[in-house]
Amino acid sequence: MPVTTRRQLLAGAAALSGGLPARAAPSAPVAIARCRSYDEDLSAILGKMFGQVGGIGKLIKGKTVALKPNLTGNPMRFPERPDLPYRTHPRTVLAVAHLLSRAGARRIRILETFFPARQEMELWERYGLDVKAIENVGCKVEWENCQNLGKGRKYARLKVPWGGYVFPAYDLNHSFEDCDVFVSMSKLKHHWIAGVTMTIKNNFGNTPCSLYGGDCGTDGNEDPKQERGPVCHNGTTHPPKGVPQELKPDSPRDSGYRVPRISVDLVGARPVDLSIVDGIESIRGGEGAWNKGVQMVKPGLLLVGRNAVCVDTVCTAVMGHDPTADRGASPFLRGDNTLKLAEAVGIGTCDLAKIEVVGLPVQDAVYRGYGAGATG
Repeated sequence: MPVTTRRQLLAGAAALSGGLPARAAPSAPVAIARCRSYDEDLSAILGKMFGQVGGIGKLIKGKTVALKPNLTGNPMRFPERPDLPYRTHPRTVLAVAHLLSRAGARRIRILETFFPARQEMELWERYGLDVKAIENVGCKVEWENCQNLGKGRKYARLKVPWGGYVFPAYDLNHSFEDCDVFVSMSKLKHHWIAGVTMTIKNNFGNTPCSLYGGDCGTDGNEDPKQERGPVCHNGTTHPPKGVPQELKPDSPRDSGYRVPRISVDLVGARPVDLSIVDGIESIRGGEGAWNKGVQMVKPGLLLVGRNAVCVDTVCTAVMGHDPTADRGASPFLRGDNTLKLAEAVGIGTCDLAKIEVVGLPVQDAVYRGYGAGATG
């Protein structure tokens, strides 16, 4: 293998980031645990993992904690496929809520952006979430569909610290600002465009379709029906007036360029304080039932960490992929490598050798059933 100098690495990072200066990328421990079934004691397993990455007591105690599961997909367009576990499992949400309450959370606010853009509790229940049990974990629990203003009076403008890849700032539901701690719950799976989707890509869904949906219009639309494709994926439509506009309108109108960069922007704007990735059961070949040829996989794993990039790097490795692969190589077949883009702006390292892995070693956790990536 040819030797790569630090100068070459920095030059490569600068090229990938579009000329942005490369920044030192931090590292933080990532815990891996074996968990074969949702019938296991998830609270006990996750509680041990939290301890392995430094504990969550100081992070959580007395705080408002936002908890974002990955309930991906538009139920208004796509029929349910209970045989394909591409969404956050209800039992993991309940287990995490219990642990957050036990750690001293003052309030848990569960967030997601979904259709229709309303606040009725039955919309959460359709995903199988045990609302009553979650609300009985021992602290105040709130729910907010962040697809529009929701229960807030105005949007929160969250700036991207390094200036942004695509947008300099994002206007989001108030709940992403009105929290002390942000917890991401995602699945261990491929993504048709981004290659993989865990913690970083989960933040892509923070954007409200009222401002970033295809029918946002020039003034915003508090009852959106269309998804983010025209504004975020393809850049053929702009956000409404008054919302931060693109930095480089002449940049590629290619989803493989835009989706990874917007995902990284959003993790910069609203950093993830605790990442939990469910690989007990998941899918391969894409991110949801709408991707042709997706199949169930059962890696039997849970992964936890405090740094989003480090967690997603380890996740990519246990899927049998190279976290530093370039676009065109598995699993980043159609898009730029989100991990390398995040590393280039200093969010975290994607060098597996620099990440402390605790619990199950990576070599023992690797699951070969994912194959090459989203190839359907």
